[in-house]
Amino acid sequence: MGIARRTVGLLVVALAAAACSNDQPDAPRVSDERAPAEVGGASPAPGNTGTIEVRVTYGGAPVVETLRINKDTEQCGEATTIEKLLVGDHGGLANAVVSVAAAERSAVVSRVEPQLDQRGCAFRPRVLAMQAGELEILNSDGVLHNIHTYSTANATINKAQPKFKKTMTVTFSEPEIVKVTCDVHSWMQAWVAVFAHPYFDVTDAQGIATIEKVPAGPHTIELWHEVLGRRTREVEVKAGDRTQVAFDWETS
Repeated sequence: MGIARRTVGLLVVALAAAACSNDQPDAPRVSDERAPAEVGGASPAPGNTGTIEVRVTYGGAPVVETLRINKDTEQCGEATTIEKLLVGDHGGLANAVVSVAAAERSAVVSRVEPQLDQRGCAFRPRVLAMQAGELEILNSDGVLHNIHTYSTANATINKAQPKFKKTMTVTFSEPEIVKVTCDVHSWMQAWVAVFAHPYFDVTDAQGIATIEKVPAGPHTIELWHEVLGRRTREVEVKAGDRTQVAFDWETS
């Protein structure tokens, strides 16, 4: 009788264990890829960030040059406009790089995939900001171009991009402002601002730049422009809030 009871008891335990196993959902698989917040350091705690909106104005005259072209005119046209200093409606200054100064190399990764196009024998955009990493360069013209960079922290790049090579990838690993030219078309020029963090933007035609998910607290905002140079401004970012900054380049 004792043996029979023990046998029945073991059978009940086994059946219960099997039933529990069948009712349990599959355990989640652990990926080898860590989330950006876990790579290389901590990211700001959710809800402890804010947004910085900067409007940059300039009261001076635009700096725009027009040049005649005598090469690859079918793709480049017979003239080109070089817009070194663009002033839009209500004095908005375009193509100014706005960033959080002295921000440490961040674990947060920018979701924007940077891309520089060569179209109409001009670099588009003329001013580009990116987080350190890969930059895709397009050749939309169907003519020979050449990528020539001028930098100090990053290795110099000097590569031909024939018309059949529609895309080319280059890497900028260190933060700095990189000048880009084309040796085939001497008037072509662009600037690539490389940062070790994702807290940056370039002002649009209205002079507005927006930096999101900035850690709450005091920060120094740095502005850079290819003609006007550098300026800074102190700001206080509040969690969940939008901090608006008006910056007049002439009077600041």
